[in-house]
Amino acid sequence: MDYGLLFILLLVSALYASVGHGGASGYLAIMALYGFSPEVMKPTALVLNLFVAGVSFIHFYRNGYFKPGLFGWFVITSIPAAFIGGMIDLDPYIYRKVLGVLLIFAVLRMLGVFGKMQKEAQSPSRVLAMLVGLCIGFFSGIIGIGGGILLSPVILLLGWADVKQTAAISALFIWINSLAGLAGDYSNGLQISAQILPLIVVTICGGFLGSYLGSFRFNEVRLRQALSFVLALACLKLIWM
Repeated sequence: MDYGLLFILLLVSALYASVGHGGASGYLAIMALYGFSPEVMKPTALVLNLFVAGVSFIHFYRNGYFKPGLFGWFVITSIPAAFIGGMIDLDPYIYRKVLGVLLIFAVLRMLGVFGKMQKEAQSPSRVLAMLVGLCIGFFSGIIGIGGGILLSPVILLLGWADVKQTAAISALFIWINSLAGLAGDYSNGLQISAQILPLIVVTICGGFLGSYLGSFRFNEVRLRQALSFVLALACLKLIWM
């Protein structure tokens, strides 16, 4: 087992969990850099997502940031969409390009681009929320992420919740979509990395630390910028190499 890989996963899971994310986009980028095959990357990232997003949600929920009403409208459509998306296998070339483009959202999110555009909380449109859940769930299932890097910016831009509430909603959304995506992937034959156990252990540790600090207003702007740099390198590798 590469200890450098474990250390990076520990750091990434902590940083993502601090904002209510499971970290699948980061895990996918790291696995791509370490030469994991696309068939293994997708389900492995979703499994890690389940553990990290679960721990993250518990911390944000206990601190009173969860809005069940808003969450419900997203998840109604995202679950079947993520299941269907999980059944779709992309060509490895297309897979890497699509993932690289979606990682740009992660870079912008971690730089705080969307977090700076907060407004007072507004009443969400149920139809729009369901449509958002449908689209994000479908593409998340295809790529192998929970959808937090896509959902969080949408919620913040539309002013439906503040940053901490968004983190709580995203964490549970990610957990459920990851499970649905795995179920869809299982129908095509699940391939998970043989190294999954140590990966789970380090990401749980990172997720616990990150979500604990994040739910108690831990400021980590510089750390997010560092992570954004790593993800930006991964984007370049995936899109142009």
